[in-house]
Amino acid sequence: MTQQPRDTPQFYLTAPTTCPYLPGQFERKVFTHLVGPKAPDLNDVLTQGGFRRSQSIAYRPACENCRACVSVRVPVDTFRLSRSYRRVMRRNADLVGEMRMAVPTSEQYSTFRAYLDWRHRAGGMADMTVLDYAMMVEDSHVKTRLVEYRRRDINTSVTGKSKGELVACVLTDILSDGLSLVYSFFEPGEAERSLGTLVILDHIARAKMMGLPFVYLGYWVQGSPKMDYKARFLPQERLQPEGWVSYDG
Repeated sequence: MTQQPRDTPQFYLTAPTTCPYLPGQFERKVFTHLVGPKAPDLNDVLTQGGFRRSQSIAYRPACENCRACVSVRVPVDTFRLSRSYRRVMRRNADLVGEMRMAVPTSEQYSTFRAYLDWRHRAGGMADMTVLDYAMMVEDSHVKTRLVEYRRRDINTSVTGKSKGELVACVLTDILSDGLSLVYSFFEPGEAERSLGTLVILDHIARAKMMGLPFVYLGYWVQGSPKMDYKARFLPQERLQPEGWVSYDG
């Protein structure tokens, strides 16, 4: 019997659980561990193949009777900034974003906790403690950063940074070909700002400045209100059996 090389990733299949996106459906996931010095390269390949990262695990749906989860990425050079997106940017002109090392803080957890209690009170992450949050941020063997969005302070015009109130935060992986948004959260009282849209627009701009061609948005699920917003970032590419296919509305 031929043995696999030591560096070959091992893949595993989860047991079926209730789908969080589509009623009456059950989900299964195939996953592997992202550990060791080859984890960044493996994360690149797997993300390009439709996987997502959660801590030191890369996973993708492997449901028996459903293929609704579709990986989506935005080509930054062809993305169009619509009128509505420009309004979102103007509405948030008083905020400044800064990419930082992935170091958890109590301030971040306070925002994260408020977000979970508002948006995901009955979800699988509802019971996450401050230690769980720290693990979510720190348990990474790939190039991961936190992007914080704060209210401008008196020094922002000089430094380009801010020590003002934290309004939103995004855990982001830096890949060889783009930025991958792992998890984002924001203050519930700031919902009218459309902060989920803002952080994607900001990441598109950041990727372009960094010379990276794509922003990976994770899974779009047709028929799920939770995921409808991802289809609005056009043009975009969706991963199909034949590869990445361009969509433009």
